[in-house]
Amino acid sequence: MKAAYIETTGEARSCIKYGDLPQPTATGRQVLVKVGAVAVNPIDTYLRNGANYWELPKPFIIGCDLAGTVEAVGPDVTRYKVGDRVWGTNQGLLGRQGTFAEYAAVEEEWLYPTPAGTSDEDAAASALVGVTAHLGLVREAQLQAGETIFVNGGTGGVGSMVVQMAKILGARVIATAGSAEKVAALSKLGADAAINYKTDDIAAAVKSFAPSGVNVYWETVREPDFDKIVSYLAERGRIILMAGRDARPPFPVGPFYVKGCSLRGFVMFKASAGELRACADDMNRWFAAGKLKANISKVLPLSAAADSHALQEENTLQKAGTLGGKIVLKP
Repeated sequence: MKAAYIETTGEARSCIKYGDLPQPTATGRQVLVKVGAVAVNPIDTYLRNGANYWELPKPFIIGCDLAGTVEAVGPDVTRYKVGDRVWGTNQGLLGRQGTFAEYAAVEEEWLYPTPAGTSDEDAAASALVGVTAHLGLVREAQLQAGETIFVNGGTGGVGSMVVQMAKILGARVIATAGSAEKVAALSKLGADAAINYKTDDIAAAVKSFAPSGVNVYWETVREPDFDKIVSYLAERGRIILMAGRDARPPFPVGPFYVKGCSLRGFVMFKASAGELRACADDMNRWFAAGKLKANISKVLPLSAAADSHALQEENTLQKAGTLGGKIVLKP
């Protein structure tokens, strides 16, 4: 089968190979998925570049997300049968093999049924970012209907999911983006107030939208400005962090604790299979109802995996601003 893989970590275009690897077989509780689409995530680029928290298989097929059709099932599989459409995430992590291939053998606990009417591209593009948004909003922030949430970077992969899910949960959403085009996209995603962080007065916009402060602040950038964040929070406000593994920003302890605020950081790959399935169940209901939509910026062939990693890094690390959503690849 064709696959995008690495044999050693390093720069995207020098170490990602596209070529033939043996097709896996489904054993035990594994499901063999004929992959229809995969998606690129920032964590994929970190792992490929050597920021590894666990030993990688060799060769290592890159990628966390996938959607496709069940080709075969192991003898102990109970949830799926040949021909079922499925999607999933959390592959290529914790020592598991990745997804950027024509076929992937995945333990059935990490797969979810794809609703009718949802394409493989949309399911793959929503996978990791969707469960991340759900974990942060429901498990960590415990966002309630009627509360207000500020999403810093609302058109990115995770941010666009947070905006949509917060609205589904009944919250009022104020979010930022970095261009007029992206601000318009925020409104289409459902944001009640959309701010251009390059030209608008964010503090004034927050004060107008939520005079008593926002209940939840969702941070997507790697270097948070906690002085500003805490100034935007209401009493007992909650900050959600999901990025910035090397960040060491100053923190305003006094204003934070006097307001009775809390801060929660999390990574989706440490969630249990049961926790991720609860996220996926909600996501599937929202997909089926037309309430949750993927935010796709580019669709490329799987053979462009190296270029896709380079493009993701340009936007994650160099802030190129050339992506307004997810990169999806098709075998």
